[in-house]
Amino acid sequence: MTALIEMRDIVKVYPNGVVANDRVNFSIERGEIHALVGENGAGKTTLMKILYGMEQPTSGQIFLDGKAQHFRSSHDAIAAGIGMVHQNFMLVPSFTVAENVVLGQEPTRRGFIEAKRATEITEQLAQQYGLRVEADAIVDSINVGMRQRVEILKTLYRGAQILILDEPTAVLTPQETQELFNAVHALVQQGKTVIFITHKLREVKEISDRVSVMRGGKMMGTLPTVEATREGLARMMVGRDVFLTVNKPPCKRGKRVMEVRDLSYITETGRTMLHKVSFNIYAGEILGIAGVEGNGQTELVEVLTGLRSAASGEARIGGKVVTNRTPREVRMASVAHIPEDRLTNGLALTASIDENLIVDRYFLPPYRKGLVIDYKQVESMGRELIKKFDIRTPTGKLPVNSLSGGNMQKVIVAREFSSSPELLIAAQPTRGIDVGATEFIRDQLVQKRTEGTAILLVSADLAEVMSLSDRIIVLYEGEITGVFPDASKVSEEEIGLYMLGLRRQTREEMEAYL
Repeated sequence: MTALIEMRDIVKVYPNGVVANDRVNFSIERGEIHALVGENGAGKTTLMKILYGMEQPTSGQIFLDGKAQHFRSSHDAIAAGIGMVHQNFMLVPSFTVAENVVLGQEPTRRGFIEAKRATEITEQLAQQYGLRVEADAIVDSINVGMRQRVEILKTLYRGAQILILDEPTAVLTPQETQELFNAVHALVQQGKTVIFITHKLREVKEISDRVSVMRGGKMMGTLPTVEATREGLARMMVGRDVFLTVNKPPCKRGKRVMEVRDLSYITETGRTMLHKVSFNIYAGEILGIAGVEGNGQTELVEVLTGLRSAASGEARIGGKVVTNRTPREVRMASVAHIPEDRLTNGLALTASIDENLIVDRYFLPPYRKGLVIDYKQVESMGRELIKKFDIRTPTGKLPVNSLSGGNMQKVIVAREFSSSPELLIAAQPTRGIDVGATEFIRDQLVQKRTEGTAILLVSADLAEVMSLSDRIIVLYEGEITGVFPDASKVSEEEIGLYMLGLRRQTREEMEAYL
């Protein structure tokens, strides 16, 4: 049987000499759900960009239904029936759902766009494929799960028979993930073929028919999903055994480190993103914040770390108010911060690795002598942290942007952990990094908590929040909807209901555990 898609001996070498794909062979059968997994930098996204026409291969061939193809752009791939849904949604926030679905291919009559027809088309597609949306809703007002469905409808409207879904569940609740899986199965039943890129090995087992694993730009193998194990897939991805479960000793809660009372934040446009949020964080525990992205988590972290100003309320450490202070003042109160956007708020990209490791303390002894920095001390600290945190680099003198995403994240973790904080605020600490780096960072978080540090963990990965946290707070539309004093005694499905605002505890129920 001829494969629907066959990519033969694909090579991609970038001008800087980086080999992203090294003679990769990859085939897809008609009507299957094919998972593609691998560490960051393994080459899977590059391979899919080549298939979608966004990148051109250095050499190699693509066959569709046995016929050789050369996609010079994504327009060529779309015309051939290939659609790609990117991890970062490409929607116009101020447009309606229907306007986004038909954008660029709007139905017209006598030169005018037919808005009513656009709505009808969107509703028909949504019903046909089981992708529930509100056609007339403004995209900026809908939740992440619906935005995901809008992106899929966009590709279907353009005639896609083959869908590439890039990390489609990265920010979804368990309920939204299940809805997506149901929709994907419905698509396949109606003759579509799906390539499913994911970091979540549990999802591979649940959704796919076959799975292909890439490592270091090479294809390591393809096997039926029923024959695969999570441990085996992780070993193929990393090249060694990886521990997929978090092992942590029982929580030994110490003193109260931070007290947050009635904290509110209002945007410049008048939107309330935090409304009277209150909780305590204690030494020796990980307090997890669960919530669909966009429900106030980013604003909470940035208010607590001095990057935004609170409208009202306050946070105290050791009785000292730290809200509406500068980031340096917050740090000097023994607070460390792993930011969710490492490229914008976490690193000085053109500075060296060594300089990034001491950027929070360069003005303190022993790094500062008079008016100058003692670079011998900087290099000494750099060597120590590079070794301790397994940062893969030949020297700390290289610019930090020469590192992979996982190693950049390790630089931030090394800097923040080595500051000996009382409170560590970790926002999306493993986002976008591979299995091996994720395992390392999670282990480091548990070790820090066991040593007595108070940790506030914010993650869009609910499984990560569940496995690392001792206590969990759920945020929905800027308010706490539930508090769970023992993370091991609640299910992801129950947490998901609070994340969607379908359940809410009373103030009295929450008070005892905040």
